[in-house]
Amino acid sequence: MKSSHVIILVITILCMNNGVISSPPEDPVKCTSKNTNCTITNSIGIFPDRSICEAGEVKYPGTEEELISIVATATKNNRKMKAATRYSHSIPKLACPDGKDGLLISTNNLNKVLRVDAEARTITVESGVTLRQIIAEAAEAGLALPYTPYWWGITIGGLMATGAHGSTLWDKGSAVHEYATEIRIVSPSGPEDGYAKVRVLTESDDDNQHLNAVRVSLGVLGVISRVTLKLEPMFKRSVTYLTKDDNDLGEELIRFGREHEFADVTWYPSQKKAVYRIDDRVPLNTSGNGSYHFLPFRPTLSATLAVVRSTEEVQEQTGDANGKCLGAKLITTTLAGTGYGLTNNGVFLGYPIVGFSNRMQSSGTCLDSMNDNLITACPWDSRIKGEFYHQTAFSVPLSLLKDFIKDVQALVELEPKALCGLEINNGILMRYVTASSAHLGKTEDAVDFDITYYRSKDPLNPRLYEDIIEEIEQIGLFKYGGLPHWGKNRNVGFIGAISKYGNSDKFIKIKEEYDSRGLFSSEWTDQVLGLNKEGLTIVKEGCALEGLCICSEDSHCAPKKGYFCRPGRIYEQAKVCSNREDHDLQQSKDEL
Repeated sequence: MKSSHVIILVITILCMNNGVISSPPEDPVKCTSKNTNCTITNSIGIFPDRSICEAGEVKYPGTEEELISIVATATKNNRKMKAATRYSHSIPKLACPDGKDGLLISTNNLNKVLRVDAEARTITVESGVTLRQIIAEAAEAGLALPYTPYWWGITIGGLMATGAHGSTLWDKGSAVHEYATEIRIVSPSGPEDGYAKVRVLTESDDDNQHLNAVRVSLGVLGVISRVTLKLEPMFKRSVTYLTKDDNDLGEELIRFGREHEFADVTWYPSQKKAVYRIDDRVPLNTSGNGSYHFLPFRPTLSATLAVVRSTEEVQEQTGDANGKCLGAKLITTTLAGTGYGLTNNGVFLGYPIVGFSNRMQSSGTCLDSMNDNLITACPWDSRIKGEFYHQTAFSVPLSLLKDFIKDVQALVELEPKALCGLEINNGILMRYVTASSAHLGKTEDAVDFDITYYRSKDPLNPRLYEDIIEEIEQIGLFKYGGLPHWGKNRNVGFIGAISKYGNSDKFIKIKEEYDSRGLFSSEWTDQVLGLNKEGLTIVKEGCALEGLCICSEDSHCAPKKGYFCRPGRIYEQAKVCSNREDHDLQQSKDEL
């Protein structure tokens, strides 16, 4: 990385500390003729298989009654449907209906907080309400939703569909769906119900099998219309970030998660460092007016993002691992020096930072604002030349955690610079999750590993150290049986996933009851749920580079560019795209 680019990158991060106006993301649904002839995408502008998802029409219900009417009409006409959310932050194709005639039901206008009951400590919201609204409205009543994702731009409907979570091993765990006491969902039905049925599912029901199916629904059971969440009295939190070497990371992770209520850990494997978030409740009278606005979630200058992206593209093309490592150290040092976005009365002067929970738990100010014509934007906005990435996210059981960490560290010993590319994206975020009541929720207490890394605009271009990240992905998912995050991951992340859930048969049974004709299902969701025997693998030239397949022959990689399908370095059952110098020797052995 050139010194000028280093300076620009620092300026970019520091600019995010100032109240820059930002262009909010555009609607993920676009139509050529009013609300017909539409396409839908995700927040980064492209699905994992790079396909264009078409739909015949989009509807924007503003009430539950309008939603019922829309579902009924589509059911009567045997029309495929999918719910669509405001910002579409699920990377997989959950929102894509089959066929060009499909109907998108956007929850943009189902955006009202219906009731905050201070006495019962509950909040009832429509499905298009964002996490930010929930946190803010609860706080107005002196209440808090304690465990949430860190990004506040997701809707409660999308959040429930994918099992989105924060980080804790305490109480019922970090998944928001565990705190849902009532869910209303609109599903297809027969003429006896007017072709649509509203089900009201509560914790007080004699049989919670239906509630536990809807808690993590993947959007295949219908459209959630309302959710009631259990809240707590408002409290304060104290946060300190502590950087340590990662020598004892495997042993330390479990102890740390059990000791601190809102703990998480960010790992920089190539730097052999880990940053521990010490985050606990403190008495309400503890001094401090802290807030947390994570720097990478703030508005960023589009011109600077373009320079940063161009720099990384050159580094990829030239194999400049040193440049990536320099950039990673700069970013991590700058984030640490600015408290990762933590301030007290608008200033960061050191730890601890103490503040009310609603100001400390989630952020996303790049969503704010009037439109500034894309002078600034969220870093991943597809309308600018900014971040373009893959995400791999899976949870490893606490009992296997130490061994998984050792495997990743062993790979780093073999290739010390291999994971600098992850560290440019702020390393590996490790959050704590607990066993869930949801049929498609986590099956046991675990740590969720969230990995973000470079993706080429050209699907046939291999990445620098392609094999190392692929091997980590396969070690986590297959050697240690990791459960995928439903709202992230490439196709590889979902291969065989449904067999890892002991209650998946109960989910499938309820799916058949709610939507026997599969109107809310698609080819992709049927593949994920094991109902389509063709599976998720898309076999074609270069498919392993995009995570559409696990390579079984060289053509699945990029042989013309020196990347061949080879066994993993420490997990031989893995098959990865490698440009290691020993590939010619290995090829000779294979031929013999």
